[in-house]
Amino acid sequence: MLYAILCYAHEETVFAWTEEEEAAVMEKLYAVQEPLAKAGKLGPVGRLMPTTAATTVRKGKDEALVIDGPFAETKEALLGFYVVDFDTLDGAVAFTKQLSSVNPGSTSYEIRPFYVFRPGDAAS
Repeated sequence: MLYAILCYAHEETVFAWTEEEEAAVMEKLYAVQEPLAKAGKLGPVGRLMPTTAATTVRKGKDEALVIDGPFAETKEALLGFYVVDFDTLDGAVAFTKQLSSVNPGSTSYEIRPFYVFRPGDAAS
């Protein structure tokens, strides 16, 4: 089963990292990801740009409303995601615990079963 693992963190902290801090965190995260990648169980992994770069389209009464920024203000923002393939939720939880152990700060993760209803063609 595919799972989406959503990464939430304080974006002010993450986007304030120096290049060296960023590289150190990513090296640790890559080490956790590598066994899944080699096993063909790791799908797309991405980091979202800050919420200040977001655009929200909200359904309106007559017409959709387009606004700058996130829908809601929160202390933690959705910063990125993983798509992984595990036989059980326990496997996804174990992987997520590994991610959490190497990711600094007050990061939290949400795990949801992921259903691909249209795989798409975009490679980047």
